[in-house]
Amino acid sequence: MRNQVSINRLIFDVLNRFEQYSAEEKLNQRPLLLKNLIHSAGRLPEPASNETYQRWQIFAQIAGFDLSLAKLFESHCDALSILHELGYENEIDEKTWAVWAADGGPAPLKVENGRCLGIKPWCSGAEFVQKALISFKDQHGQSQLCIVDLNQPSITIDLDQWQAVGMQGTQTARVNFQDTAVKLIGRPNDYLDRAGFWHGAAGVAACWYGAAVRLMDELQQSCLKTPNPFKKMHLGQLATQVMITRQYFQYVAQLIDSQPKLSHEREVRILRAQAEKSCLAVIEGVGKALGARPFCEQASFASLMADLPVFIRQSHAAFDDEQIAERCLQEQVSWQL
Repeated sequence: MRNQVSINRLIFDVLNRFEQYSAEEKLNQRPLLLKNLIHSAGRLPEPASNETYQRWQIFAQIAGFDLSLAKLFESHCDALSILHELGYENEIDEKTWAVWAADGGPAPLKVENGRCLGIKPWCSGAEFVQKALISFKDQHGQSQLCIVDLNQPSITIDLDQWQAVGMQGTQTARVNFQDTAVKLIGRPNDYLDRAGFWHGAAGVAACWYGAAVRLMDELQQSCLKTPNPFKKMHLGQLATQVMITRQYFQYVAQLIDSQPKLSHEREVRILRAQAEKSCLAVIEGVGKALGARPFCEQASFASLMADLPVFIRQSHAAFDDEQIAERCLQEQVSWQL
């Protein structure tokens, strides 16, 4: 990998130009910018390669400018890491990749004899991503992965199902596969059982964190330009949480690099919980401190505020929601006052 400072500079220059575009221009230019970022950054260090923190720093840097772009970029990098970890390095090419692992939908995927049939929900970048790693459940209910080349006439894309106001820039869609050619990757449950599953989950949290830091920067700059005790109080309270979160990112990165064959699931879960807590505190605190003006007049600020809570909710694994629902049913939880 090239020098970290030079890569950060290249990424900053590309993103700084992008930030000047209108919302419509950003929507049109994001696929091209994604390719430019992939080319500028090159192959990122793999998780657990003694440069895990540097990898997360790049995700956070991009997220501070545009969360939709960060999600697409992180998904591309995650796909390459999965192929690397599962021993399919030879499948990696110059195409733009994604990982589509959301379950559910009206017709869950079925894969048989190298052909795919069904619907995959929540596929980000579906109209411009070229290849994807998609998950499905086999006949025994075990999770499997396959590669799909998206340049096939048997694939149709439905953009009307994504109703979230936030993360519109990902152009997330429901994708329908009708006898589509795919290539199986790994053995049953390899995708979930590998240590890198949790290392990658921490990388997603780095995107959340990068957006929160950018919002904090807005508050800090406002305090410098027009200081008042109310804004300074919120800045002090939030800075403490954000600094704690950054230190825990550093700790978990060092842990992963020192013991690369372990998943460190417990520590990653704690990291994600801490990152979410600090991000939600930033959303509330910065919003209160700065008032209505940046929500209404600053495009980047308004986008981050709308995108960040959606990205956090979207990122949580479905099985966690199922576990919560099952516990509520068992305990007969009531929400009545």
